[in-house]
Amino acid sequence: MFTQLTLLAKTAAAPAQDAGIAGTVKDIATNFKILPELFIPQVISFLLVAILLKKFAFGPVQAMLEQRKQRIADGEAKLKQIEKQLAESAKHTEEVIAKANADAKRMIDEAKSSASVLTEQKAQEAIATAQNIIAKAEAAAQAERAQIAADLKREFGRLVATTAQQATGGKLTSDQQRAINEESLARVEA
Repeated sequence: MFTQLTLLAKTAAAPAQDAGIAGTVKDIATNFKILPELFIPQVISFLLVAILLKKFAFGPVQAMLEQRKQRIADGEAKLKQIEKQLAESAKHTEEVIAKANADAKRMIDEAKSSASVLTEQKAQEAIATAQNIIAKAEAAAQAERAQIAADLKREFGRLVATTAQQATGGKLTSDQQRAINEESLARVEA
């Protein structure tokens, strides 16, 4: 290597001794053993390898990454939609409870306006009915929340399993999928 650099320095220092720039290029080609009959095929070979890599290696990888990005975005959109539905369900539950409270108050007021003997009996019935309505409304709200939460967990687990399966090339066993789902659900519940 040192001798080649020395020769390069000598040829650069004495361009006037040879036939000018053409002589310098020829000396460099001779000293570094650059042969046109080998250099051109090497350039062609390099270009072919570069084109093949771009077409068959980098292109599919970029397409796969774009698909994953799109699926993650779709999953996040679906998660936001489910969260919106959960919020709407909570609002609906509050409205049902408010209506139940209003109905209970109305029944209690009606019971108070009745006769004194009937007043006590109606008040107890109205309170029991109101408590029953409230209990039913709360139970319905809890059931609806539980259903939405279960749907959310199932969809999130499916998205995680699908993404993990695609990331590993579809080589996950059912035990591995179950473990990934359980870990993901634990993180969502935390």
